[in-house]
Amino acid sequence: MSGDPGKGAGVRTRLAMLARLAEPITWDIVVIGGGATGLGCAVDAAARGYSVLLVEARDFAKGTSSRATKLVHGGVRYLAQAQLPLVREALAERARLLDNAPHLVHPLRFVVPAYRFRDKPMLAAGLGLYDLLAGRRGIARSQVLDAARTVAALPTVQPRGLRGGIAYWDAQFDDARLALALARTVADLGGVALNYCPVTSLILEGGRVAGVEITDAETGARFKVSGRAVVNATGVWADDVRRMARADAPRMLKPSQGVHLVVDAGFLPGKDALLIPQTDDGRVLFMIPWQGKCLLGTTDTPRSDRPLEPEPLPGEIDFILETARRYLVRAPSSADVRSIFAGMRPLIGAGDASLTRQLSREHLVDVSAEGLISVLGGKWTTYRLMAEDAIDVAQSLARLPKRYSGTADLRLHGALAGSMDPYGSDREALDRIQGAGVRLMQDASLTEAEVRYAVRAEQARTVEDVLARRHRALFQDARVAQALAPAVADLMADELARDADWVATQVAEFSALADHYLPPS
Repeated sequence: MSGDPGKGAGVRTRLAMLARLAEPITWDIVVIGGGATGLGCAVDAAARGYSVLLVEARDFAKGTSSRATKLVHGGVRYLAQAQLPLVREALAERARLLDNAPHLVHPLRFVVPAYRFRDKPMLAAGLGLYDLLAGRRGIARSQVLDAARTVAALPTVQPRGLRGGIAYWDAQFDDARLALALARTVADLGGVALNYCPVTSLILEGGRVAGVEITDAETGARFKVSGRAVVNATGVWADDVRRMARADAPRMLKPSQGVHLVVDAGFLPGKDALLIPQTDDGRVLFMIPWQGKCLLGTTDTPRSDRPLEPEPLPGEIDFILETARRYLVRAPSSADVRSIFAGMRPLIGAGDASLTRQLSREHLVDVSAEGLISVLGGKWTTYRLMAEDAIDVAQSLARLPKRYSGTADLRLHGALAGSMDPYGSDREALDRIQGAGVRLMQDASLTEAEVRYAVRAEQARTVEDVLARRHRALFQDARVAQALAPAVADLMADELARDADWVATQVAEFSALADHYLPPS
């Protein structure tokens, strides 16, 4: 895992994986969807020793799994809803992620400012319960702060009327790179995980799902793949796949949109995050230091559609900015926003669609009459547990040899204790590649070697793959990402043997995409 893959490795690796799709074999488990849940399912299945194939229609984590609030957390907001089992479960998974992906998941302290006398004892009681639910695997205990210590932690917090605050701990992660670590862990365990291979239909034999039909988006090559169990882990699009098995299958999901704004770190300097526990409409709002910027979010707005590139709905940007202004001495405006991104949550439930915060964040493993296994709902923090439940069902349904999940203590690809480098143990191999340490531009950390490595080892196929998910430039500053695009396209063309027309098309397509990450003019 530490060797330099070498130029052309990305092309050869993809061809080798596509060749495996053409083999006349029956996979134990076929997973549809390359987000958190699908990748978790593939890792779990491979760790049990089953043959597993995962296919993703676009890039790994292209959807919601790269658009999270970047938190691995128990869900403080769920305490108020008395969902204690859900909180305890998520806190246990938080501890496992800190252990299993230490290069990508790190502790983060939050400070909740209090402006009313009754707020501090209420918050202290709630966060004390949070500590209790975490048990021995908690990060650190919450603390009551006076006004001076609160300002020291949050230098730009509004001091007028401040009574103090409460500090507690959760964890932060790089969602897209954790998805990549899962994809590479699948390969490490002998499985196959392919991006840009959409499933066009399910294969039914005797009224039961027996495999999938796949098209390679790059070459147009088509494959019919047999599977003893087929797992639908496509997030907000899971109902669409369910309807491939049965056209009249009732919808089980009520998608909700979460919008995030990225501003300069000066709006919240320091290492601590700020949590507003209750906004005007009952939501919470986070202000989080993230990769040299400050992340503000999120909203919780119902949507009836499921766009691949969701954009803020009217009022969502203003809601976040207006709420932030009340708590900061320096008020961010639309002109200060460097990037805007939105993700869609696959919530389970039918209730009042206007109140998506009341719908279930918990997950459900559904088995259709045709034998399609669908994993619905959930969140990043509990992806591993969701996957374990799904593969338990698949194991039983397909009558596979009974084996228990080994992922609770499975270190993910690149894991390196004490490292803040998202490449972890892969850094050594990356640094041997041409262009190591050579930045593409002064205002961005991306290097020539990182672009080449993204193609050779991480299945990057487009400029967007690199600038949105292998590196997070698009989410950090959309204009900087646009400026990086030509250099990234040239390097990728060299690796993939593409021509000038490909470069021009890639730059144009990415620039148009990045325009949608900029605030409205």
